[in-house]
Amino acid sequence: MTRKQRRGVLIGTCLVVLGVAVGLVLYAMRDSIVFFYSPSDIAKMEIAPGQRIRLGGLVETGSVQRDQGTTVHFSVTDGAKVMPVTYTGVLPDLFREGQGVVTEGWVQPDGTFKADNVLAKHDENYMPPEVAAKLKEQGVWREGDAGAAGGKVTTQ
Repeated sequence: MTRKQRRGVLIGTCLVVLGVAVGLVLYAMRDSIVFFYSPSDIAKMEIAPGQRIRLGGLVETGSVQRDQGTTVHFSVTDGAKVMPVTYTGVLPDLFREGQGVVTEGWVQPDGTFKADNVLAKHDENYMPPEVAAKLKEQGVWREGDAGAAGGKVTTQ
């Protein structure tokens, strides 16, 4: 083999090994790439007990109930399905009914989502693009309409 041929074989082998490594990483992360799931998505999925996921949608109007202490019960909806959520902790100042929210946690055996982190939209003119896209897909939300929240909502 000439020097040029050996270099070509070495480069080709490196590219194949790199391609396999990238493929394995993407295969391992196939379920983790999604930023969040809507209640409709979670209803369709088979989720392993204790598997951490993110749930996103709108806080259902009239669903926020506060227990003694810092435990709060509320529901997240995407317009088609509703998922009850339990959270213990201090909610963000911007957390309100009818507003976009993304929660992190896991689905319990009774179907309740146990959140350990709640992320609320950061101001009255913003909704996470993923939440807006899911709501538009369901036909519940339109550009310039905040649904039950009132006011203008834009995606950024």
